[in-house]
Amino acid sequence: MKHSDFPVADLRRAYPILSREVYGKPLVYLDNAASTQTPREVVETIDNMYFNHKANVHRGVHALSQEATAMQEATRETVRAFIGASSVEEIVFTRGTTEAINLVASSYGSLLSPGDEVILTVMEHHANIVPWQLLRERKGIVIKVAPMLPDGALDMDSFRNLISERTRIVAVTQVSNVLGTVNPVAEIIRLAHDAGAVALIDGAQAAPHIPVNVTSLGADFYVFSSHKMYGPTGIGVLYGRRELLEKMPPYQGGGEMISHVTFAHTTWADLPFKFEAGTPDYVGIAAFKTALDYISAIGLERIAAHEEALLHYTTPRMMEIPGMKIFGNAPGKSAIISFLIGNAHHYDTGMLLDKLGIAVRTGHHCAQPLMQALGIEGTVRASFALYNTLEDCDRFIAALNRIAPMLS
Repeated sequence: MKHSDFPVADLRRAYPILSREVYGKPLVYLDNAASTQTPREVVETIDNMYFNHKANVHRGVHALSQEATAMQEATRETVRAFIGASSVEEIVFTRGTTEAINLVASSYGSLLSPGDEVILTVMEHHANIVPWQLLRERKGIVIKVAPMLPDGALDMDSFRNLISERTRIVAVTQVSNVLGTVNPVAEIIRLAHDAGAVALIDGAQAAPHIPVNVTSLGADFYVFSSHKMYGPTGIGVLYGRRELLEKMPPYQGGGEMISHVTFAHTTWADLPFKFEAGTPDYVGIAAFKTALDYISAIGLERIAAHEEALLHYTTPRMMEIPGMKIFGNAPGKSAIISFLIGNAHHYDTGMLLDKLGIAVRTGHHCAQPLMQALGIEGTVRASFALYNTLEDCDRFIAALNRIAPMLS
């Protein structure tokens, strides 16, 4: 596909925010790894739910409740198809990737014994570190961490050497939210299974950009968030293999997740409701379907090709700027650029870019162990989405060239 074939100008019309100005400058939004913007049709779904279909799901015989229930469960089927799961019973709605990982660490983790091992990588988001540390405090498990190579690729030789007869869980990100590194998760899952372990894949940065099929990958657990996929905030997904979810205890107790309650004993609801205590955000869940349909209509392969073109257009121009250092140069990386200019603090760089209308992320990006491994406090991060343009890239480069002398 030629880059000019991607209908980015038409797509941008669905995002009113992209037409606004910041400090009198046209907005260039390059903070997509944190949250993407939301197209008009997703917001219209939210409006429609509140104005025409608001009623608690699964609890009412009346028409509104049945309509809301049908819309929520239609999303579950859409998610199932989007990631290639075999059954809607394997799709659990959460508040986001973070809650999904906590659910697995708390529930499946309760089945572990002292001395059992969980393998992570140095590039994990805090959401895929801290839940396992909490489990370590409760259960006495051992956490092992796989390092990376100088270009930001995962050190697979070291990873293999970490696996032992005590390995029970391998929990890794598919795409680093700092480096853009795309990890070989199919191989990682195979190695985990060969050791008798299960694999959890953090797909928060992958699902919006890379076609995912959890069945062909062999993933045991796969997690991701709506707000990084042009959908509403506060909605996430846990995919879990049915046989694993069936043997896991509930994560939370309350309404919806029960079959029968007495003061003496309670039995659990069938999957997936066993893990969905309380009233869900059925409005956001319904709107997430619109977002997934929107992505599918454009085509993930086309989106990925467009974002890759922006990455390859921008990176060499950035490297022409004196003092520029980009962190993460693994082959096939995703459209994320983390960088520093000389000895300038990342916050100063981000603030100056903001004054020129360029929205980027600064800091440790919830990956402090990775920053420690890189020997830095943080970076500036630019990340692309389907609505970014070559003109956005040009404005970004022009802004960098303008501020670089101020930072030297």
